[in-house]
Amino acid sequence: MRLSSVFAIAAALSLFATSALSEGISTHVLDLARGVGGKDVPVTLEIKQEDGSWKQLAQAKTDENGRVRSFGDDVHAEAAVYKLTFDMSQYPAGGNEPFFPEIDVVFRVTDPMTHYHVPVVVSPYGYSTYRGN
Repeated sequence: MRLSSVFAIAAALSLFATSALSEGISTHVLDLARGVGGKDVPVTLEIKQEDGSWKQLAQAKTDENGRVRSFGDDVHAEAAVYKLTFDMSQYPAGGNEPFFPEIDVVFRVTDPMTHYHVPVVVSPYGYSTYRGN
């Protein structure tokens, strides 16, 4: 095998590895009161623009386990401020309308090559969030 072919293969593998490392943003809704993942919760991902406005990047619904594992192949994280909006208005809250019909979580991505998992833990009258893995 020629040396130039070896370099070409190495370069291709390097690009593949780099793109595989950039995992993007994911989330999870954990229902503390029911002890399960919150399924079918609509989630919107937005990025903050220079003028302070928000630009929608993607929408998804949580799966059976309450997860959004990916916002799609077209969404690539960059160093910026992001917002996840959880539409809790249709989520069952013991037969009552939810006290928090919408939850906004604003966070900063500093390293686009790192995966950012940003879950919310919900209960009928409260919620919490953290940076997961």
